[in-house]
Amino acid sequence: MQLPLRQGWFDGEEVFYVTTDVSDAGIAAREGANFVPRLADALPRGASRPGQPSSVDRVYAVTNFEQASVFASAPLPMGSANRESAYTPLWRMVAVTWTAGHTPRRLTSEEQILAAEESGAVRLDVTNVVLNCPIVHRGPRGGLEGVVLRHQP
Repeated sequence: MQLPLRQGWFDGEEVFYVTTDVSDAGIAAREGANFVPRLADALPRGASRPGQPSSVDRVYAVTNFEQASVFASAPLPMGSANRESAYTPLWRMVAVTWTAGHTPRRLTSEEQILAAEESGAVRLDVTNVVLNCPIVHRGPRGGLEGVVLRHQP
């Protein structure tokens, strides 16, 4: 069996993931994923507090510049030995929009995105879209058993 792997970023490193389910019908259609409205039920109720446990983390999607998504966490090591307690395969989409007068560039970490927001280069809009996108490979750090990266011609 083969699943389409998508390339993204975490902490300046390439990661590879699959998108299986999305709580928004339009995004699900665009990504070729299942439309699952109930995924939105994973979002915390009320105002979230720093350090509040949640089943979702942030994934940053740039709206007006072509680049891969940036994830706020990733498993390490991959597989059943993962010890990264911040990682979850459920993501709340944060739209990243470059503001007028700023030259877009590739951002590859949450820290870069937050610094760009602080400088006024980008605007962040937290959405209520939840995606199920497990990270299955971390390049040179390895991947889940059976996951093979193949370069497309």
